[in-house]
Amino acid sequence: MQDISAIIAGCKNWNRSSQEALYRQFFGYAMAICLRYANNKEEAIEILNDGFLKIFHHIDSYDTSRPFKSWLSKIMANTAIDHLRSRKKIVFTEDITQVYELGMPDEYAISKLTCEEILQLVQHLPPAYRTVFNLYVLEGFQHQEISNMLGISEGTSKSNLFKAKRILKEKIEAITSMNISGPGSIGAAQPS
Repeated sequence: MQDISAIIAGCKNWNRSSQEALYRQFFGYAMAICLRYANNKEEAIEILNDGFLKIFHHIDSYDTSRPFKSWLSKIMANTAIDHLRSRKKIVFTEDITQVYELGMPDEYAISKLTCEEILQLVQHLPPAYRTVFNLYVLEGFQHQEISNMLGISEGTSKSNLFKAKRILKEKIEAITSMNISGPGSIGAAQPS
């Protein structure tokens, strides 16, 4: 594995082998981010490739004093949001001023699912819920930041997060209760 600073320097000079090295080194990490926003693998690959194009075009703006993965992560998340916006897949629900915190399923229920099954459940959320859930829970943005990124109110961000958590909780509980009480494996249960 090449030194990241040498790869970045090569990318700044539009060196194709450096661009390929960067793509290969961060493909898995970037793909995991894109899959959280996409409906399927093909859409995630499209987002990923658009994101890497943005990285190559804007690599001069990367601040080398900060972690590269954080910069890449932000570009991939923003590219996914742009992708969903361009396809008019994001429709946010109404703004609510008070959202009560919804507990997630217990750790036992979640531990019965594989990472792939949890990812599938997240992918089956409506795009607006999925986007806010990813930005808040997985990327660590606050509601004010999310509202600025998506052009929505903080209340709408909170509402969409609440609804995403509620849907995930119901689906996880349904899947794990089917596996406890019925035949078959967790993999046999399909999220709706």
